[in-house]
Amino acid sequence: MKSNTIKTVGRSDFVNMGSIQLRQPLPSQNIDMVDPFILLHHYGPYEISEENNPFDLGPHPHRGFEPITFIVQGEQLHRDSLGNESVVKAGDVQWTTAGRGIIHAEAPTKEFVKKGGTLEGIQLWLNLPAEKKMIPANYQHAKNEDFNLINSEDGKVKVQIIAGELERNYGKIGTQTAVNVYMIDIEEGGEYFFEVSKTHQSMLYLLYGDVTVNGSETLKLNENQLIQFNQDGSGFSIKGTNASKLLFLSGEPFNEKVTTYGPYVMNTQTEIMEAMRDYQMGKMGFLPAK
Repeated sequence: MKSNTIKTVGRSDFVNMGSIQLRQPLPSQNIDMVDPFILLHHYGPYEISEENNPFDLGPHPHRGFEPITFIVQGEQLHRDSLGNESVVKAGDVQWTTAGRGIIHAEAPTKEFVKKGGTLEGIQLWLNLPAEKKMIPANYQHAKNEDFNLINSEDGKVKVQIIAGELERNYGKIGTQTAVNVYMIDIEEGGEYFFEVSKTHQSMLYLLYGDVTVNGSETLKLNENQLIQFNQDGSGFSIKGTNASKLLFLSGEPFNEKVTTYGPYVMNTQTEIMEAMRDYQMGKMGFLPAK
């Protein structure tokens, strides 16, 4: 099978977001977006305690896209204006469809802060097409133990299927658009070939470790950590140099104009202004601070 050629390789440098320092591989100087994926933040690992708790995000709104959180270490409490309240633990995924508007809050649980521990995760923004930007908001929480897994024949590669499909195994998350999302764990020497639809744009992000992609390109922590593929093959191969964790994303592009401002992702500036007005008027609901 012919491998997808590599379009762009990128780093995952640190940026400051208020009092938080986190990695931002997307967008970057080299990659604006990988349609339909708009933003990827890799936060932590932070050592959380009663004296140090920077990742306490109070109530804030979203509209027009899907903010998604993958917890790698630790746990967070999710609350939203739909009335959902859940503790999202290591390996779990929370998938929020903001649609026409939602207010949510995320923070380590009080119990986790009191006992102390390590918090690490990924925040992903997945765009919604124009026709779905104003659908009703929705929230999904899938637990680590509920995901379907694929293991390589030698047992050195484990693939957690979060959304979409891989080798006729399906993710637990219901999606609004055609996307595939996998969390991949590779031991030293593990190898796997991933098939990718030619209609999808795709990217691979390294959280930690050291791997070789398509036999030639290296992803390594604190060096290059992200690859964007061209749509000219049937997939790509990975081989683990060291124990590694990666996130794979693919989706059919919308090829629509994208206008963003703060927590809103719309198609026009007028729609952004409408979102700001609707939030101020309470049309996205209400969520009290805790």
